Amino acid sequence: MDIKVVKLMNRIPGGIMVIPLLAGALLNTFLPGTLTIGGFTTGLLKEGTSCLMGLFLICCGASISFKQVGAPLYKGALLTVLKLIIGIVIGWGVQYIFGSKGIFGITPVALIAVLTNSSGSIYATLADRFGDSTDVGAVSVLSINDGPFLTMVALGATGMSDIPFMALLATVLPIIIGIVWGNLDKEFRELCSKALPLIIIFLSFVLGAGMSFVTVIQAGASGIILGAIVLIFSGLLLNVLYCLILRKRTAVGAAAGTAAGNSVATPAAIAEADPGFAPYAAVATAQCSAACVMTAILCPVMVALLDKRIKKRQAAGQNIKEENRIGGKEVHEE
Repeated sequence: MDIKVVKLMNRIPGGIMVIPLLAGALLNTFLPGTLTIGGFTTGLLKEGTSCLMGLFLICCGASISFKQVGAPLYKGALLTVLKLIIGIVIGWGVQYIFGSKGIFGITPVALIAVLTNSSGSIYATLADRFGDSTDVGAVSVLSINDGPFLTMVALGATGMSDIPFMALLATVLPIIIGIVWGNLDKEFRELCSKALPLIIIFLSFVLGAGMSFVTVIQAGASGIILGAIVLIFSGLLLNVLYCLILRKRTAVGAAAGTAAGNSVATPAAIAEADPGFAPYAAVATAQCSAACVMTAILCPVMVALLDKRIKKRQAAGQNIKEENRIGGKEVHEE
């Protein structure tokens, strides 16, 4: 019996990432003990995020030419700055109008925490599928928004935190290894290109295995609203601005429209740095968890549908140009 699971994943928008992610989340929600039996099973399917992400970045780096290095840095910086600005405007706007308690039960702390962070793993995976190698390489800069640093910057607490150089180097090094090896060895580049889909499937499953649908229920409507805010403002709006600046139609900018897993710990980190936020930390943590699960599932679908729409419009535009060209040629011949 031939069960064509991969074919099914390719037919569903963002399916190669969404289906394994959902499988991991469902298993972790209802049968969490299955993934914690130890050995290779736990090492790969529950705790393999860092290893698989490292392999993924090496493979992505292998597809980047030495001549393209500047483009990933520019795109990564652009995405990071846009996310920071959006987070500051919305978070401070809610703080100014509604105060520290926020709106719909969502505090400014929770808003800024999820809007200024994004999942580098999900972004890189989507960028590889719907963009090019320079889009994937942008994760080397975009990863700066992991953790509470940019959130603290947005809250005016830059003196309370810093990004260790080694933490940045640890993120960039796999990409550098891939770039150097891929440029020196054509066969290695081809090998990495073939390996990417398999790595994406397992990486997506492990990301899902770190999530639970219970957190969505605990956060209630406020967590769902927070997730929707991330998708709309940190995904769609960011992509519009990204396209305007690049002067290019792409769906890759929307791939940053996720709430990173690290954002779940951000409210507690901020509360520790500034006790004034302590009363809101617990609620904000639950809301960030819900937004993390929701965006991880819906962002790939959103990017896939957006990419499909963009390509459909581009194809229609090319057809019109071709018809005009043929019509003009016929008139000229007459």
